[in-house]
Amino acid sequence: MLRVLAVDDEVPALEELAYLLRQDDRIEHVSTAADGITALQDMVQMIGGGERLDGVFLDIRMPGLDGLDLARLVGGFPSPPRLVFVTAHEECAVQAFELEAVDYLLKPVRAERLSEAVRRLQAVTAPVVKPAQDDVIPVELGGRTRFVPQQAVRYAEAKGDYVRLHTVDGSYLVRMSLAALERRWSQAGFLRIHRSTLVSARHVSELRFEGGRVTLTVGGEQLPVSRRHSRQVREQLVRQHRGVIS
Repeated sequence: MLRVLAVDDEVPALEELAYLLRQDDRIEHVSTAADGITALQDMVQMIGGGERLDGVFLDIRMPGLDGLDLARLVGGFPSPPRLVFVTAHEECAVQAFELEAVDYLLKPVRAERLSEAVRRLQAVTAPVVKPAQDDVIPVELGGRTRFVPQQAVRYAEAKGDYVRLHTVDGSYLVRMSLAALERRWSQAGFLRIHRSTLVSARHVSELRFEGGRVTLTVGGEQLPVSRRHSRQVREQLVRQHRGVIS
């Protein structure tokens, strides 16, 4: 269960955000603050008093101490809460993820999009259990079994009831669904970029925008990103690489 703080200088927007957060069964407690200074004071008091604060849902454009400046101050805490930006300004996304934001929501906030942000917040605040070794997928090849390591897979492509794994040294067909593979490898940096394609972020060398289309360069190949997935893919790549992708 999460304990969070919602910060926004617009009272109706703050009340709506707090209301939606309180409807989520994963949220234990929601505090509110109507400006950056009050939010900072509340955080110091909460954390200094031994209260747990898992996340801050934070507006950007606020008088006095704005959201980005507040985030920089929060980053200096010994155990800072994680940040989710909630704003009407799309152009600050890169700065937000450079500050290690968990998510970046645009106003007006939709309940289903906020639910996804809570899921991401819960995922990064939960204890991380690392596997003892790299996951492998067994592949049958004419009476032989080859074990394909997860790290070698550049991307996976749905082929009916099968998935084709594209690796650094070839491709392999395995009987499983892309959805099952996505669940299995979602915590290992694999991104859904299309209903039929799952990509390893470590193998992405370029994100390109051309004529309204978004593509990724993976191992020298150009892979299309669907319109539905384009924003989430861009956010995840920026968050992972902590850089500006143009």
